[in-house]
Amino acid sequence: MGSLVISDTYRTSLRDRPLTMVHIRASAGDRLRGWLTTDHATIPVALGRGGIKANKREGDGGTPRGTFRPIRLWWRADRNPRPRSFLPIRPITPADGWCEDPSDRHYNRPVRLDRGNDGDRLAREDHLYDFIIEIDQNTRPRIAGRGSAVFLHLARPKFAPTAGCVAMTKPAMLRLLARIGPQTRIVIG
Repeated sequence: MGSLVISDTYRTSLRDRPLTMVHIRASAGDRLRGWLTTDHATIPVALGRGGIKANKREGDGGTPRGTFRPIRLWWRADRNPRPRSFLPIRPITPADGWCEDPSDRHYNRPVRLDRGNDGDRLAREDHLYDFIIEIDQNTRPRIAGRGSAVFLHLARPKFAPTAGCVAMTKPAMLRLLARIGPQTRIVIG
């Protein structure tokens, strides 16, 4: 009599695994808009008012050219249910900010605004920062003046340019969040 073998392994669909790579490119003829392409989708995005720049500087409005990794998702828990993602997730509080002052020791890092720190408020009145994918642009090493607070976040109406981030619609963001993970490479340019 034969024996019955039950396997404890199973196959997962590629859609159930984190993406390996995401490409972001400017649109032909419009450097302020672009396309984010994954292995199964292409979505429109808004880019920085300075277009994609190889030599990113603080305040230039450029979206940095390069290869980056996502670090974490910041999300407005008071406005949206917790999204599905492979990324570590942190809710945004009214005290959360981001230091954009190159002379500050906390430059290009999250700060607590309730402790007297200056910075870009993450709990915005508009919905641009309802979901923020923090990337490792200018983090190791952090170089003063080489750009801060470069995120993937929600777009303004009609895909108006950003200050240097990559922005998309909420449905596109939720689809991306379900597939992006800490090892996903984000290639801009």
